[in-house]
Amino acid sequence: MLRIVQAHARAEVERSLDGLLATLIDEPDYHFWVQGRDMGPKGQAAVRAYYTDFVLSGGAVLESGVDRLVIGPDVIVQEGYIRNLVPVGVARRRGYAIPDGVAHVLLSYRNLVLWPFADGGDGLLTGEDAYTPLDLEAWEAVPDAELPGYYLDYLAEIGYAA
Repeated sequence: MLRIVQAHARAEVERSLDGLLATLIDEPDYHFWVQGRDMGPKGQAAVRAYYTDFVLSGGAVLESGVDRLVIGPDVIVQEGYIRNLVPVGVARRRGYAIPDGVAHVLLSYRNLVLWPFADGGDGLLTGEDAYTPLDLEAWEAVPDAELPGYYLDYLAEIGYAA
């Protein structure tokens, strides 16, 4: 199960849609619980569309820290933080009130993810169940001079224009 979760995370970092889908059952069911609402995609077409938009939006650069990892018979639970470097438009679409004049921000939030598995833990991921209590005040502006090269390369790769 850990190898599957690692492959899933690696595919997210590499922005490999095929690699990511290879870790999931044919019709995965995602639950992204944000402020009490499930915003997760359901089914392979919706999951494919979600990850495609995630990458093409400019929001696919993140750091995920693990404070706690629990392994059950058919689920892995991961608790920690996420730091997400994004263009300001991505942050605003997520509900952050970012003032004019800011182009890129670092968002920080806690995250709890349940990675459920098919076939009693011997199969692929059936989706994700993520609980994210967003703090819409937890962001900081990142000056252009401090933007990392891999982030700028990613934005150029997807043709992002501010």
